[in-house]
Amino acid sequence: MKVTGDDLRQSARKKTMKKPQRPLCFSAIACVCALFPVFSVMPAVAAGTLSISDFGLQPNTHENAVPAVKRALAACAGKSDMVLVFPKGRYDFLAQDCPQKTYHESNTTDTNPKHCPVLLENLKGITLDGSGSDFVFHGQMQPFTVDHSEKVHLQNVNVDWDIPLTAQGEVVDSQADHIDLRINPVESPFAVEKERLVFTGEDWKSPWMGVMEFDRDSHIIPPGTGDETLGGGWMNGGYRAEKLGDDLVRIHKRAKNMPRKGNFLVLRHNERIHSGIFLFHSKDVQVRNVNLYNTGGLGVLGQFTENIDLDNTNVIPNAAKGRYLSGHDDGAHFSNCRGQVTVENCRFAGLMDDPINVHGTSVRIIEKRADNRLLCRFMHAQSVGLEWGRPGESIGFIEHEGMSTVGTGTLAAFTPSNLTDFEVTFTEPVPAEMKPGDALENLTWAPDVLLRGNHFDSCRARGVLISTPGKVVIEENVFESSGSAILVAGDANYWYESGAVRDVLIRKNTFNSPCLANLYQFCEAIVSIYPEIPKPDKAPRPFHRNIRVEENTFHPFDYPVLFALSTEGLTFSNNTIIRSKDYERYHKNKYMIRLVGCKGVTIAGNILQGDVLGRNVFIEKMDASEVAVAEGQGISQVIALVVP
Repeated sequence: MKVTGDDLRQSARKKTMKKPQRPLCFSAIACVCALFPVFSVMPAVAAGTLSISDFGLQPNTHENAVPAVKRALAACAGKSDMVLVFPKGRYDFLAQDCPQKTYHESNTTDTNPKHCPVLLENLKGITLDGSGSDFVFHGQMQPFTVDHSEKVHLQNVNVDWDIPLTAQGEVVDSQADHIDLRINPVESPFAVEKERLVFTGEDWKSPWMGVMEFDRDSHIIPPGTGDETLGGGWMNGGYRAEKLGDDLVRIHKRAKNMPRKGNFLVLRHNERIHSGIFLFHSKDVQVRNVNLYNTGGLGVLGQFTENIDLDNTNVIPNAAKGRYLSGHDDGAHFSNCRGQVTVENCRFAGLMDDPINVHGTSVRIIEKRADNRLLCRFMHAQSVGLEWGRPGESIGFIEHEGMSTVGTGTLAAFTPSNLTDFEVTFTEPVPAEMKPGDALENLTWAPDVLLRGNHFDSCRARGVLISTPGKVVIEENVFESSGSAILVAGDANYWYESGAVRDVLIRKNTFNSPCLANLYQFCEAIVSIYPEIPKPDKAPRPFHRNIRVEENTFHPFDYPVLFALSTEGLTFSNNTIIRSKDYERYHKNKYMIRLVGCKGVTIAGNILQGDVLGRNVFIEKMDASEVAVAEGQGISQVIALVVP
């Protein structure tokens, strides 16, 4: 049953309410809201469809949408199968009246509290339908937060800021000792203070910290620029700024890589302190037909959430505003999730980090306090405060030098001491060989992953990062990543992103020539299997297992197509490799396929077209008998590194 605004108002008039002590709004509808601002006794609402206009909010008024959204979500509390519709238009969200919550978010700078203008908390069965509306946010805030909720559908909405949390500038002149940048002062207000470029927003002020160059026409990060533009991606004061006009600033600096005139620079400032859509301890969440045009951190962050489905959810620049920038960091990040994570028909572009990252969180053992009790620590500053474990969950014990799992245990208790340290108690004794410096990972929170039909445009760093023991399928995607297209990682020593893979299928994807045109960390090949293992020789068996790379089409302009370290059961078969002449080769790796410390590798049925570089397989720290290379592929030789 649809509940109308008249129904709500008639119900509200039956209640005796105290007039609020606040200024009245000027629109007629807002005046009604001022008379009944909170609904201290909420009118009865049956299951069905609500319109945000029933709560006194109309589109295109530029008034703060937060109070009406709070009232509407309160009306949905305790009910199921509710639909909250926003008639199409523009809605503005201001920090005033925002719920403030403390969240320790994975891979995010730990700054709290966070402003949460749309907070879906403790709800079960709710659809928020934007009808294609523009949700415009003002200042540092986390647009959507789904907290301890189930069966949540977020759909048909565009997320943006009038003053984005990243800036951009057009290179109007580029000389050996300086560049001139034209910056839109309305979209990105800026100043020069003590010869440094500073940006200001509605509730923040931050210095220019980093830069990424994009080609004016193709919107691709030019080859060889990566983190090297102006001599390095992080400025750290190594320049002198001079304001030449309201929209023009000169950057005095000499560097090997000066940007090309006419290109655009994404000018990074601000910390990544919140997500665009944060999914926290929730279940069965679908995000569909959503454009995230800007975020101040990760685009979609799923954390300890079960079953996430992204469909036509795009983290891309707002082309209508002439932007090259989109998200401040990753596009979609899934940390310690479980069940099924599906990303289909999505597009990622203009990001300052990887479009998709799936991983768990390793923690370090600090002290063994009893046979079944350990003091542990979050080692990375952007993982502190996580609710890492719950009684009954399965925990893996990792020897950190060889990165081998020496056993598993069942968690009996998780007791935080502070944001970094916590004590874990197990139902059984910890393996005797575990010692301080070794690591734990939560095996219960490890999802299956399906990535299908997506387009990965040029972004800083890589395309897809996968570290999960669940079943992974990456198929029918198009990659134009700036660095490696796919990275299968995992470690317990540096980034502490855990998850040795056991079942990964990479098939029927297209890897276009922009892939691997720039070097970032872990960019050994277009497909790079690169766990961080300090001492691989100490591992009793390879770290990753059962990875199949099948029926893909590669367009490499350089040598490296596949790199694999410490992988068992690797298959590279029935792929088509077509040499591209789009860019000049540069990579230090001069082999098409390079294998290090692998076992049971099969290379068969591949087709090489044109003068594909290398046409060879290089092996290191492994026996040649561990590689089977079928004849008739045009792969000329297997080269083994001989160490005297």
